[in-house]
Amino acid sequence: MKIYTKTGDKGSTSLFGGTRVPKDHIRIESYGTVDELNSYIGLIRDQDIDAHYKDILIEIQDRLFTVGALLATPEDKAILKNGSARLQNLGIVDSDIEFLEKEIDLMESKLPPMTHFVLPGGHPTVSHCHIARCICRRAERLTVHLSHNESIPEITISYLNRLSDYLFVLARKLSLDLNAEEVKWIPRK
Repeated sequence: MKIYTKTGDKGSTSLFGGTRVPKDHIRIESYGTVDELNSYIGLIRDQDIDAHYKDILIEIQDRLFTVGALLATPEDKAILKNGSARLQNLGIVDSDIEFLEKEIDLMESKLPPMTHFVLPGGHPTVSHCHIARCICRRAERLTVHLSHNESIPEITISYLNRLSDYLFVLARKLSLDLNAEEVKWIPRK
């Protein structure tokens, strides 16, 4: 199988199930941003960080592939070929969100309380986490926008919301682990 098909040369692409849409369709923007996020999380995973975080990030990347599949599938095409299950039933579940919350709580238990907003930066790995968090927020916004016109499992939006929280707390925890300075934002008076 060749990687290039030439079917998108005129600016359209296929969704899961075969429906063709323009490449700037909100559905494409949504799952394309999730793919961008997944790639950036791979970059964080490639940093010199604790193996536990690498394992968590692999799990997150796996879940993001599921989110991408959900976003790439119009509701009328979500029936599997055997007709026995809907794609949504194979997707994100409550325990995926609970998994992130447990990890957030574990990291926060080792961090000093936040008293101010924190400026992104302090170490390249921490900066990668903040960039991933911003990409995650964009993916969430685009998915919310898509949900205004098309059926999207609400849990998908919840997962992206919690994931951005996880990435923020991971940035703080890595700042601590890497002895990076966490710069507080103090507004000018």
